[in-house]
Amino acid sequence: MHNKAMRLRNSRAPKADPALGQRLPPGQVLTERFPILHEGTVPEYELATWSLRLFGKVGRGVELSFADLQGLPQRQLQCDIHCVTRWSKFDTQWSGVHLQDLLSELDIQPASRFVMAHADHDYQTNLLLDDLLHPDSLLATHYAGQPLTAQHGWPLRLVVAGRYFWKSAKWLRGLEFVDEEQPGFWERNGFHLHADPFTEQRFSAQALDIAEDAWLEKEFD
Repeated sequence: MHNKAMRLRNSRAPKADPALGQRLPPGQVLTERFPILHEGTVPEYELATWSLRLFGKVGRGVELSFADLQGLPQRQLQCDIHCVTRWSKFDTQWSGVHLQDLLSELDIQPASRFVMAHADHDYQTNLLLDDLLHPDSLLATHYAGQPLTAQHGWPLRLVVAGRYFWKSAKWLRGLEFVDEEQPGFWERNGFHLHADPFTEQRFSAQALDIAEDAWLEKEFD
């Protein structure tokens, strides 16, 4: 079992900043920078051979090239993001394709309420279909007006603004529509199935403290 949850124990949470009202979830610290956190190496791709699969309980599966995604309706999204390692960043700006637009354009009708997102390298995270259809979710290709950098998930990542940021999988390669909710990679290793930052759904079992400055040891943009 991965020991990240265990490594984040035994430090007190930061105190809430009253000036931020209800916008900053409990136990979070606001940053203007963009920490870079991921497991393993950054994948390398050739866009000519890259693809995104939609499969499972969708009637018919599809495989989309990057050009296919660019040909779909594009949306802009501004949202706050919150990482389980206790940093939050306000007013992040993304662009890309919304899942509802993709499903409508391709006449795909999912027959399940649950989705498993698949990403490189062999990463999965579970989501409710309603989370992905929320207006503040996106299949993102750009950040702050520029294509995603490799470290932030180029060429495609999820942005699921109402959940801790591990649900916003980098290097997305597939969305599998499944009959029953199944835990993904971090969910199998001590993290919560649903990850609501405002109710501090960080962990799946006993409450674990996360050091308020753990993310400061990471790289930043």
